[in-house]
Amino acid sequence: MGVPVIALDGPAASGKSTVATAVARELGIPYVNTGNMYRAITYYVQSRGDNALEPNAVIARLSEIDLDYRPNADGSYEIYLNGKAPGNAIRTPEVTACVSQLSAIPEVRAWLLNKQRSFARLGLIVMEGRDIGTVIFPDADYKFFLTATPEARARRRLNQGGETPADATVQSVAAEIAERDRRDSSRAVAPLRQAPDAERIDSSELTVEQVVARIVDKVKSHGQRH
Repeated sequence: MGVPVIALDGPAASGKSTVATAVARELGIPYVNTGNMYRAITYYVQSRGDNALEPNAVIARLSEIDLDYRPNADGSYEIYLNGKAPGNAIRTPEVTACVSQLSAIPEVRAWLLNKQRSFARLGLIVMEGRDIGTVIFPDADYKFFLTATPEARARRRLNQGGETPADATVQSVAAEIAERDRRDSSRAVAPLRQAPDAERIDSSELTVEQVVARIVDKVKSHGQRH
């Protein structure tokens, strides 16, 4: 066996966070959302009045940032930025519009790499992002690549609320998601791609419960329980 990690990768709005949360709850294990780490950096840089798309401005702020995941009373884990939980402040349209470009900055990804790997100390965990099974934990025990059509993902993002402009439509959000797919897949550092040994799950026509059951069943079938 490799590293005790359930790696859940996939493009934007593919349902990774929802599925990862449910899998962690079902198995009674921690869940680490790496996307929120990039969002927290974006939020911090923007809150300081800097341009989150300007690499030098972002890099200069990294030394000021401390990120961690801490357990809540219900056992779930929440991201903390410099000792405080930012909550929904990292999920605004302003943050969403910049996080993909910020995450492509090599120095940011390098800065986060060891921090993300350090969460393996928690034991079996669910970690989701775009390069968990390919870069962060290439030896993860379990790898899944969750995807869906741009239209299905657009509908989900609109239903989430708060992350899209008030005048957004399925068509406009789908176009934005397709463009983010292009950027994430073509970036030079840790591009979005499915690990060769990952199980691909197209959730376009599946319920969250069906996706969760598929992942949990596979983990349990290999005898991994918290």
